[in-house]
Parts: sequence; structure tokens; C-alpha cells
Amino acid sequence: MKLPQSFYNWTSFIGTLISIISLFMIGFLFVISMFFAQGSSYLGLFMWIVLPSFLVIGLLVIPTGMIIKYQKDKKQKVVYEKVWPKIDLNDPKVRNAAMIFGVGSVFFLLISAVGSYEAFHYTESVKFCGTLCHEVMKPEYVAYQNSSHARVACVACHVGTGADWYVRSKLSGLYQVYAVTLGTYPKPIPTPVRNLRPARETCEECHWPQKFYARQMLVERHYLSDENNTEWDINLQMKTGPAYSALGLQEGIHWHINPDVKIEYVATEPERQNIPWVRYTNKKTGESVIYEDEANKLTQQQLDSLEIRVMDCMDCHNRPSHDYHTPVRFINNAITAGNIPKELPGIKSLAMTVLGGVKFSTTDSAMNYIQTEVMNYYQANYENVFNEKKDLIDKAINGIQEEFKKNVFPEMGVKWSAYQNNIGHLEFVGCFRCHNDRHQEKSGRVISRDCNLCHSIVAQGVPDTLQKTSVNESLEFVHPYDPDEAWKTDLCSECHKDLY
Repeated sequence: MKLPQSFYNWTSFIGTLISIISLFMIGFLFVISMFFAQGSSYLGLFMWIVLPSFLVIGLLVIPTGMIIKYQKDKKQKVVYEKVWPKIDLNDPKVRNAAMIFGVGSVFFLLISAVGSYEAFHYTESVKFCGTLCHEVMKPEYVAYQNSSHARVACVACHVGTGADWYVRSKLSGLYQVYAVTLGTYPKPIPTPVRNLRPARETCEECHWPQKFYARQMLVERHYLSDENNTEWDINLQMKTGPAYSALGLQEGIHWHINPDVKIEYVATEPERQNIPWVRYTNKKTGESVIYEDEANKLTQQQLDSLEIRVMDCMDCHNRPSHDYHTPVRFINNAITAGNIPKELPGIKSLAMTVLGGVKFSTTDSAMNYIQTEVMNYYQANYENVFNEKKDLIDKAINGIQEEFKKNVFPEMGVKWSAYQNNIGHLEFVGCFRCHNDRHQEKSGRVISRDCNLCHSIVAQGVPDTLQKTSVNESLEFVHPYDPDEAWKTDLCSECHKDLY
């Protein structure tokens, strides 16, 4: 097949070879993924991003070689039969070139359109976000799969809709690719609180304010760290909304984002854990009240230098999909689910000791340590259990290991204490960042830390002697380990953060 003379050079030949091989590989991988159900995150990466890039490079190399050949021949005063291109389909060279260019252009535009869509779709997929960088994103991906948002795509929250945020996320992703390639990323990966899209543009796509519901019952089962793993239950009526759903957001926890109310605050650090200044504004009446932490009062100069942020969903729900549970929580849940046998004496206390006593460098070392410590404990302290109930011990070991792998990732420095969780107030400061009786306005009113503002205890204690009351009343909290009732004056997190 005759082509223009300028095509016959090694540069254009190499470009043609690269293009043909890339096109063949794309087609081959497409067939593998479509008809044989084979593939992984890396297959998509090569099929829709890497190989198409080589295809485009190869196509660009072809005319580059032709231009170089033309310029070289021009310098050597090689005289072509025609100085300017002339479209004459009777000339076999022109006809072949026009056919290749025309058909090739249509074909290239077609596969480019399909490839661009597939590349976009692939880079927006959960598989791409969660599995492409195995070690780096493993903690986030595992926690996400065990969260209530496991069916919500990563980009629905991290990117949202619209081209501007898509472009912004991909530009920030370029630095992430660079950091992963060179191994310069931090461990653990910091929470991108400064770069997240506003909650009203993401969370409220599903959780819109007009559809927040009334109060809900939360039933929690705990186990004491004694030989019998004594069950301790607590039933809370969570005041997420008002007593009746028809009242909307007039009261309850979600009152903070009532459309008729604006809550603003100032935090002194990026993690937003220290909040010395809060402003309440009633949009209907125009009333505005400022509450300041008397023990940590800001000067006007400090206040002017800090961001005044409008409170939204993420100020409380800051770990909606990547929540790493504390040992107390995941061991309690595993015992309740039967994954750790409750009948093993002292298993709750042992699990807490094993998980809280050592800083592990790798997951494998943690698995070996858990197995060794549990085995040694029962062999040394409960010889009859060790000899007669080996299957229960093995089940307990497996249960502790599995829960560990869902919540602790030594290679990335990720565990329950790596990130603050602002929901609640048990292990972290959470609600008490503002609700601590220290934030006071000029007339003397404070932001109260009264527990009954957010929940009422309707039942608590050991099942045999469970304290109960009606849903319209509340019990005073009884701490199973605090006879001096220090919990009434101290923050819960001051003790609970040290238990692990």
C-alpha cells in the first residue's frame, strides 16, 4: 500500500507500531473483562487510562515523524513532485492516505468517546478509590465497607456533582499520585476537613433537613471486665428530633441545622476540637447571642485571625463512613454477635488487655501476639478450660483477630485514636466541645452539658436487676465502675480515652 513519502521514516514506523499494539491490547483486555468476567482495579487502570495514553502518544508520533522527515528532506533539497498537498483520489498515494485518515479519524473519535466515558466512570468507581493503592487506602476502604454508607459511592461524598468539584478533586489527586509513587504520604492519612465539599451539597442530597425524624431508641449491650463477662445494658431514647415528627426541627439534636437557625463557631486548630467561641442567630427574629469559653477566651485580634464557620452535618458526623471503633465497642459487639464466646471466663478483660497493651508494627505481628497471649492466658489461669474448650478459645482468637483487622491498620498508623470522632462524648470530647457549661453569654446563660438535652436513659444495668422507666421519663445514669460519681464533673473522655 502506497502512502506519502514523508511517512516512510523510523519515527512514524515506531508511532504506528505503538498505536497498533496499544489498540490490540485495549481490545484484548476489553474482551477478557466483558466475556470472561476477569479483572481487577489494575485491569481497569491499564485498559481505560494507561493503554489509551500510549495509543494517543503513538498517533502523535506518526505526524511528528512525517514533519521531521519533510523538514530534513527540505534541508537536503529533495524536490517532491508536488510542493503543496493536492487532493487527487486518482492518485493511489492520496487515495490510501485519505482513506486511512478518514476511516481512522472516525474510528479514533468513536473509541475516544467510549474510552473517555469508561475512564471517567472507572476513576469515579469505588474499586478505583479503594483498591488501587492497596496499603494506602486499605483502612478507609475496609472501614467504608463496614459502614452504613457501604452502598454509597466514594465520589458521592468526596466529590459530589458538577464539573468544578470533579476537576478540583482530580487536580488534588495528582499530588496524591505523586506522594504515593514516591512514598512521601503521611501515616495516618489526615482527614481532609479543609477540602471537603459543604455538607449541604453532599449529605443533604439524601439526608435533607425536612425529613429528619423524631426520637429513636438506641439499645446498647456492654460487658464488664470481670470473670463472668457480666452483661450491662443501657437503653437510650435519642432526641435526634422532637417528640413528634410533625414538629420538624424545633428541638432535638438536629435542631443545630434548623433552616431558621444559624450556629457559628471558631476553632483554634484544624481538627476543630477546641471551640472557645460560639454564636447563635435566630434568622426569623434576628436575635444573635455569643457564647465564649471563660477559661479560654479569645482576644479580638485572635478572633479576627480565625475562620468563623457555620455549623453543618460534618461538625458532628465527621466519621460517617471511615469510623475506626475502639476495642470496647468492637469487642462488645463481637461478644453480642457470638463471634467471641461469652462463656469463656474473663475474655472481655483479656481482649482489652491484649489490644491495649502493645503498639504493633504490622498486622501479622498483631495476629501472632493475639493468638499467643490468649492461649498462654488460659493455659496458665484456666487449665481445665484450655484442655476441654479449645474450640471456644480458637473461636475467641479468631473473633478478636477479625475485629482487629477491621479497625486497626498498623502499617498505616491507623487505629481508634488516630482520628477524633465527634459523635457522642464517650471516647472523644465530641459534644462537650461546646456543651461543657463553660461557654457563657453576657447574661449568664451557658451552653449546658445536661445529658437529657440529647438523650434519656429509659433502662440500664444487669439484665436480672435492670432499672426501667417509661419513655417519657429518664433515669439518672449509674456508672458500673464509678462509686464516687466523678462522671458528674469530669468529661467521659478523660477516663475512657486511657482505657485503650
